[in-house]
Amino acid sequence: MSDSLVTATVTVLTAIIGVAVIAVILSRGSNTTGVLGAGGSSFAQSLGSALSPITGASFTGGGVSLAGSL
Repeated sequence: MSDSLVTATVTVLTAIIGVAVIAVILSRGSNTTGVLGAGGSSFAQSLGSALSPITGASFTGGGVSLAGSL
């Protein structure tokens, strides 16, 4: 297969996925704010866990305590 055919195929597939993502985000039935909030909260907890050896903070959540385990 030539490079131009591969490039064209990838471009079309990327466009289809992009349109699908936009449709899901803008759908009235989707809980976009809830999903984004949960994602942000999860990222903040992961960042806090990663920085806890440096900051000395402990992370407790989900029934698991990581305080003093490192």
